[in-house]
Amino acid sequence: MEKLPSQTYDQYIKALMDISRAITSDLYIEDILKLIVMVTAKVTDVEICSLWLIDEDEKPPKIRLKATQAIDLEYVHDRALNPDEGVVGFVATTRRPLTIENVLEDRKFKEKEMARKLGLVSMIGVPLQLNDEKVIGVLNCFTSQPHHFSETEINLVTVVANQAAVAILNTELMVKTKVIQEELETRKMADRAKEVIMQKRKLSGEEAYRWMQKRSMDTRKSIRQVAEAILLSAELYDG
Repeated sequence: MEKLPSQTYDQYIKALMDISRAITSDLYIEDILKLIVMVTAKVTDVEICSLWLIDEDEKPPKIRLKATQAIDLEYVHDRALNPDEGVVGFVATTRRPLTIENVLEDRKFKEKEMARKLGLVSMIGVPLQLNDEKVIGVLNCFTSQPHHFSETEINLVTVVANQAAVAILNTELMVKTKVIQEELETRKMADRAKEVIMQKRKLSGEEAYRWMQKRSMDTRKSIRQVAEAILLSAELYDG
């Protein structure tokens, strides 16, 4: 396997470090995805890097474009493919990298009009794969000049993609955990506020909660905000 120049190798190592740092950061998923495409594009010296994620919430699943540093808003806006469609679908289903030296001459590449418009020639697509071999998306890199991707380049982009998959999964779990925590906190707060209303207004539990719901609708505030106001009022009054 051919060796990379030491400067290029150092760039890849720094890219992995940047993505690794994101794994333990408080960045939300959109920020993580932007970081991944920016870092990958910089170290691979490509024209465009795009990141697609499999949306399993849809039936049947779709592969959606989630991040790219492409300026063309038409290319970015709400792009989705079927799991077996185009280059992205091929990489996702075969679970292996794909390189194309001229996208305008390859039958698998469906977006030739976009390639002509943006001046794209060669590409590499790699699966975003976890340790258990589950594929969660695809990372594509395009060049504006003809380019043969070496085995070393393919391996390094694959390593970056796998590290990115870990960062994405970690962030999604973190966001879900935060949402669950917030829901539990809201439920506990609503229960405490309901007890205050029951005591102050001599209502049953069901009546007290309905009172809070009506207050929420009338004031256009969330149940959590209503509960916080009730608890704060009770604290100030009792104090």
